[in-house]
Formats: sequence, structure tokens, C-alpha cells
Amino acid sequence: MLLVGGGDVAFRALAFLPRTARVSAFVREGPQVARLRSAGVRVIVGDLDQSHSLDRLAGLADGVIYSAPPSSSGDSDPRLRRVLSVLSRGMLPRTFVYISTSGVYGDHAGAEVAETAHLRTASPRARRRVAAERLVRHWGRGNGVTTPILRAPGIYAADRLPLARLRAGTPAIAREEDSFSNHIHADDLALACALALFRGAAGRAFNVCDEQPLRMGDYFDCVADHFGLPRPQRLSREAVRTRVEPMLWSFMAESRRLSNQRVREELRLCLRYPTVADFLQTLDSV
Repeated sequence: MLLVGGGDVAFRALAFLPRTARVSAFVREGPQVARLRSAGVRVIVGDLDQSHSLDRLAGLADGVIYSAPPSSSGDSDPRLRRVLSVLSRGMLPRTFVYISTSGVYGDHAGAEVAETAHLRTASPRARRRVAAERLVRHWGRGNGVTTPILRAPGIYAADRLPLARLRAGTPAIAREEDSFSNHIHADDLALACALALFRGAAGRAFNVCDEQPLRMGDYFDCVADHFGLPRPQRLSREAVRTRVEPMLWSFMAESRRLSNQRVREELRLCLRYPTVADFLQTLDSV
């Protein structure tokens, strides 16, 4: 198995891979190197922006989990293109799992969104992800590689909750104007990655989300209540837009309720945390 990107989700996926798997990881120099090595992973240190550092990936693995983000500019993903080019030189992997984002759907005004929905990408970041998905599908078809695509919404864990935002007093949108958001615990996304290696279909997209879409402000209220923090002030949509950074607003502005039927039925994912509240109940409140 090969992990391209050594972030939190990729590291968590190690727990769900077969014990007999020999795992390699391609990562940049940093603290994740020692962490992966301590877990028995063969680490290849390199840079996705430097083609020559990718050569050792050719013919290395039967299965690949790709979690590296695109670069921060342009309308395509040259990093992904370089990796796929190198993988084409040797024995091809059987499966290439690509972690994408539910941001490819854009705004659906709170409607339920299945994987067949129109992709209404509004931001350059989302357009790069759409281009990456198309590249993965095209490469998979041309090379006979199974390429499941996992579209992840907001990823949370004990160290990935919006506590800093709550303590800073960042406002939320008034409930009658608020957007729906979707979430997935990092462990559940990691398990979905491992399942997709063996159960994912070629070019098939999966919404990897939990069972309870929440209005964004309700999500913040839920976390605030658990930790005894003040709930965020609710303001009009326009007032919030003028008070938050453009990057944050791009997440707050889009509203959709993801359907996870496909990931439950085809990958047979059994969520450890069906809702955010289920997870919060496992944590101390202070």
C-alpha cells in the first residue's frame, strides 16, 4: 500500500489496513516522518512539486490512497498529474483512492445532494478538485485501475473542533438564513479509505459524511454547549459576510445536505460516529 500525503486521515487509515500490508508513504520533510516511521511505515521523503523526487513510486504498490491537496493556484492539479505519470511507468496499482471534497458540488440552497448531482463549483479551489477528479477517472479508465473518489465534507476530531473560533467570538448566520453543512469524523473517513481499496468501483464517487446534516450555526452551538463556551452571536447573512475572512465565508455561504446512501450500501461503511453529538459524548467537557 502507498499513502501519498501523510496527514491525519492517512495516518489514521493505517489502523484499518490489512496487517499483512507493507505500507509506504510519500511525504514532505516534517514531523509526520518520525510519526509514520514509528508506526512501521516505509517513508519516502520528497516533494510533489519536484518530478525527480517521485521516481521511487513507480511499481511500488497494489493500492494507493492519495490525500495530498492540489496547489493553491491554477485550474488543474499538476501534482496529481505528476504522480499518475510516474505510476504509469511500472506495475500499475490495482486501486487508486482519491480523497476529494464535497466542495465540488457548490451551493445547492440546502437541497439533498447525491453523487449524481450537478457540480456547481464556484471557487478556484473547488474547480481544481473537479479537474483532479476528472484526471483520476480518465487515467483509471485508460490503465484499467479502479479509481474510487471519496468526497469529504468538514472533517472533525478531538483536535479539529472549532474551539478557537468560538473563543474568538466569530459570529454565525441567523438560523432562518443559515446554510446546511455536513461532517465526518476523521476515523470514519480513514475507514472509508481502507474500504474503498477493496470495495470501491472504478470512477465511482462517494459522499463520505455522517447521518446528520446540520445548519452551520447549530454545529457551533453544539460544540459550544459541550465545552461550556458562549454560543456565537447570530447575525444576518450579509453582516457575517462582512465580518469573516473570504476563505471562511466560502465555506459558510454554500448550503447542501449530502446523502450517504451510496457509501453505506456499496462500501458498507458502518459509522463509528453517526452524528457529531455521538462523538462529543465521548469527550470530557473541560
